[in-house]
Formats: sequence, C-alpha cells, structure tokens
Amino acid sequence: MTERPLAERTARSSRSDLPLIGISTYRQAADWGTWQGVPADLLPASYAQSVAAAGGVPVLIPPLESTDAARAVIARLDGLIIAGGADLNPALYEQAADASVTVWYDDRDASELWLLDAAAEQQLPLLGICRGMQLMAVRAGGALIQHVPDAVGHDRHSGSASGYADVEVSVAPGHRISELVAPTLRVPCHHHQAVGSHPGYVTTASAGDGIIEAMESSGDRLEVAVQWHPETGADKALFAGLIAAARAGTG
Repeated sequence: MTERPLAERTARSSRSDLPLIGISTYRQAADWGTWQGVPADLLPASYAQSVAAAGGVPVLIPPLESTDAARAVIARLDGLIIAGGADLNPALYEQAADASVTVWYDDRDASELWLLDAAAEQQLPLLGICRGMQLMAVRAGGALIQHVPDAVGHDRHSGSASGYADVEVSVAPGHRISELVAPTLRVPCHHHQAVGSHPGYVTTASAGDGIIEAMESSGDRLEVAVQWHPETGADKALFAGLIAAARAGTG
C-alpha cells in the first residue's frame, strides 16, 4: 500500500470540519455480560467523548502488529492521542523494574512507539495523556521516575483504586499549552510514575513538588503532552487545541 503524501493529508485536513482523531487503546482480559476473561481492546469512553465534544471524530486504534500497519493508520488520520494506561516496560529506558512496577504490555509499548514514529513522519498533531506523555519522553531518549512517592515523599499523585487525585499545577507562560489552559489549575491525576527526563521537549507545567505535569516540543508541529487526565474533566480545551491543528492541517 502506498503511503499518502504529507501534502495530500494536509490538503484533506484543511478542508475537514470533522477531523479524524486516532486514540490508542490497550488489549487485556475483560468481563461483560456472561463473558469472562475475554481478550478485548479497551479504552475509557471519556477519551472518545472528549474528542467528539471538541469537534472531532474519534477512531480507536487497537495494538498493531507492525510499523507498516501504524503508517497505514496514521496516513488516514488528522490527529493522534496516545492515551493513559499501564506502566511502560522499564527496559525501554534501560532500567531494571522497581518493585512497584509489576505489569506492562510489550505489545502496546511497541504499537504506540510505531504510531509515534509514523505520526512524526507525517507531522501529525499529537496529544499525549499520562502514559502517553511518559512514552513520548522515553521515545525521545528520556527516562521515568519509576515510583513518584519514593521521589517526593507522598502519594498524592496516585489517586485511589477508582478515583483521581486533585493536584494543583502551575503552567509556564509563552507556550502552546498556556494558550489553552489557565496559568494555575487543579487537575485530575492518577499516576505513580512520572517523566524524569525528556530530551527535545520543554517542561511547560509542574506540580508544587517538582513533578513534571506537561511538556511540549518547540517546533511548528503541535506536540503537547500532559501527565493529568483532561478527558475526565469538563474543560476540553486541550482536545480543542488538537482538533484545531488537525483542521488546519498543521502540527
């Protein structure tokens, strides 16, 4: 299959009132109805609902089998979201697993890295959320704080088993994200890991304890990532920013 050229994608995106926004998903056993432990491709509905509320059409992407498959998908999209989820395999950033890191999914890690590579080739607008931000940093050659409580002395970023923590974040002025959200805001968080280093990205928001809560690239392409979960809140500004870039056919 011939990959659609960037110029063609740009022309289509600039005419589209309803950009197609891909969202990565995860594959694991799930229960519903009378079915138990069935392998399923999953994602909380709030991601797709947020894209739709901001004016886009959500397209759920299951874990893919190859870089060619990722390129084929990206060639048909106008924007990409790498969603939250399980920890990354620490081997991706050349570390042994901390005792707190017990589950990861190599198929998802590989698939999302292929998607990020293909999105970079096509200069597709990109939003990383929680795990998505962490994967973006690791792909760039960075590393993670494997267990945030060990670094900051508290677990206030972790939330509960079924709920989100409420964390105050300060946003640096003069960046893409500062055009979309307030200088100070309280955000829903649910993470025990965080970005430790992120070559090629700029830190654009932080919590009071120093944990990096947002980063973005400094180029023309929209490439923004947040450690919190904007899909769970009423403010869809980050999704609106992604979709505006997708409509314009520019990163």
